[in-house]
Order: sequence, then structure tokens, then C-alpha cells
Amino acid sequence: MGQPEGREGAQGQLPPGQRLQRGWPVTHYGPVPRFRPDRWEFRVFGATADGDKRCWTHEEFSALPYSTIMADLHCVTKFSMLGAEWGGVPAQLFLERVPPAPDVTHVMVWAEYGFSSNLPLEDFAAERTIFATHKGGEPLTAEHGFPVRLIVPQLYAWKGPKWVRGVEYMTADRRGFWEERGYHNVGDPWREQRYSYQEKPGEGPEL
Repeated sequence: MGQPEGREGAQGQLPPGQRLQRGWPVTHYGPVPRFRPDRWEFRVFGATADGDKRCWTHEEFSALPYSTIMADLHCVTKFSMLGAEWGGVPAQLFLERVPPAPDVTHVMVWAEYGFSSNLPLEDFAAERTIFATHKGGEPLTAEHGFPVRLIVPQLYAWKGPKWVRGVEYMTADRRGFWEERGYHNVGDPWREQRYSYQEKPGEGPEL
């Protein structure tokens, strides 16, 4: 059987160039941040419809409606973890509670230590994009992103940062941390969009 066509491919199948991974390797840049619940907050800011930002404490974030999805995770280092259960807060909920301005086209997801990853609004708003707090019914470990990491099943895993702290609405695209350092601005695993030299005109801001 050939690879499925379409931007997201098919759940439970390996994108080209990927290998099936048993278990879940730890991959990240820099140290694991220390979680301080009294100082932690999640922010939605930038080009909001009313011009204001909204913040949630960890207690408030933990009280938001909880959902689960089944989704694969494809790492740009070429391993894929299939059929994982993720639990947390759907990204769509924040779009409903803090609507973006009409001209918003992208978001920047911000994490600890100033790490960032940019996404088209359509990918952020996708039904299965989720701010995960749990995997397989268990809270995430610190090494895997506790208390919150973003899961964007249709893109490579670097597009879903660990240790997320907020979302910035943007009216134009801007490269995030890895996108400024040679990774593809879009990151579609079904098209093997791994590196910036593969980008076609219109797929990202100039480096």
C-alpha cells in the first residue's frame, strides 16, 4: 500500500522516512525546567479580538474542560509513536474563550526559556490539536513536558513544544526557535518537510 495522500495522512501509518518506536524517547534542547505552581501561568495574548490578554493560573488551567484524543507523534529525528492517548485542553477552547482578531493568520506557541514554535492558525485550530497534560491517562513526566505540552498530530513533534506557557496571536507569520535554526517552517511529516532548504516559495518568511 502506498502512502496516503493529503496533508494529514492517516492515523496509525508511518509517514515517509519514519520508523516505528516502541516506548517514548526523551528529546529536547536545554535543561528540564523546574515547575513552580505558584508562579506558573498560561497566557493568550497578541492580536486578540478585543485587544486584551487572558491568563490562567495552574489551578485554573487544570479546571478547564478535559478531553482525550488518540493521535500519533512523529519526531523529525525519524521515530514515530503510534496510537497514543493524549488528555488535556483542546486548542479550540482558547480560540472560543479568547477569540483572535479577524486578520490573525498564525500563532506563536511560547514555552519555558523563551522557546517558541509558529503554526498556521488552521493547524492550531484543528480538532485534534490539544494542550496535553496526560498521556495514557497518566500525568506527563517533567522530561516529557509536564505540566503542559502541545500536541499537533498533523505536524512534526517539534511544532508542539513542551512546557508551554502561552499562545500569541499573529497577523503575519514569524519563525520560531527551530525554524530560525534550519528547520522547515511548516513541518508536514507526510511531505517530509524537515529542513528550511526544502521550503518552496510562500512556505515561510525569509531567513
